[in-house]
Amino acid sequence: MTQDKLDRLEHEIGARLSGLTVERLADVLVVHVGLDNLVRTMTRLRDDIALDFKLFVDLAGVHYPDRKVPFELVYQLLSVHKNHRIRLKLPVDEGVLVPSVAGVWSCADWYEREAYDMFGILFSGHPDLRRILNDYDFHGYPLRKDFPVTGFVESRYDEKRGMLIKEPVRLEREDREPYRQSS
Repeated sequence: MTQDKLDRLEHEIGARLSGLTVERLADVLVVHVGLDNLVRTMTRLRDDIALDFKLFVDLAGVHYPDRKVPFELVYQLLSVHKNHRIRLKLPVDEGVLVPSVAGVWSCADWYEREAYDMFGILFSGHPDLRRILNDYDFHGYPLRKDFPVTGFVESRYDEKRGMLIKEPVRLEREDREPYRQSS
């Protein structure tokens, strides 16, 4: 996006959405929103003809364990007719309910389920908040930085019993000798 288009878009957003912090990151505008104005801001971005962000592109969760507010949701929107992209960032604390935007864009449903499944971020007003990628009895949230690389439980098929067995992760392998440095 050209600098002129970025300037105009930044002006339009500032004129129509008061109280938001806007910054530029390369050639994309980044709008910082809060829990209290998330749904209203998203609705305005979609419905205002001057903004026209009709396409919900993505929602990604990010975990920053060293920050005071450890999570961030990053929303990506696109105006197809105006060829504008925008990114919205929402800081989220552990256990805080985030208002669902699935009522604004129905496709946000699965993205929010993924953020719940991978990070444990909870959404209020979501039509069907349940795991989408992991097994229902899976424990933990695998995209958090504090989740162990090996996980907590491993599954294997036991031929003698003829069934799937779930057991705690073992790092030793019975089928080979452990690695030892030569002296």
